[in-house]
Amino acid sequence: MNLISQISEWLYRSRRRIATSAVVVLVCLMAFHVIFGANGMVIYQQKRTENKALDKELESLQQENERLNQRIKALRTDTKTIEKEAREQLRYARPGEVVYSLPAEKPAPGLSTAQKK
Repeated sequence: MNLISQISEWLYRSRRRIATSAVVVLVCLMAFHVIFGANGMVIYQQKRTENKALDKELESLQQENERLNQRIKALRTDTKTIEKEAREQLRYARPGEVVYSLPAEKPAPGLSTAQKK
């Protein structure tokens, strides 16, 4: 019984140190989880950076969408835009006009396999 009472006495005297150590370990574990955990600060920073990049992409796409909507509106209502597209894309011409078109560019001539040998 003497040994058990000595251990009991030691635990009673050391309870403050043991409690403090346990709290310090618990705080360290919680801090580690807050910083590096599944939803910690590191992941938060990555998500924040990704959010900023996606916001910029969204803004760019909205501007492009607005530009395309204006073009659609012009193609539906503006006669000059319609005429320009008809002339450029469909190669239409007014009566009495002559349309000259240049031949498509050919790729630069290279050495054929027969010439390499």
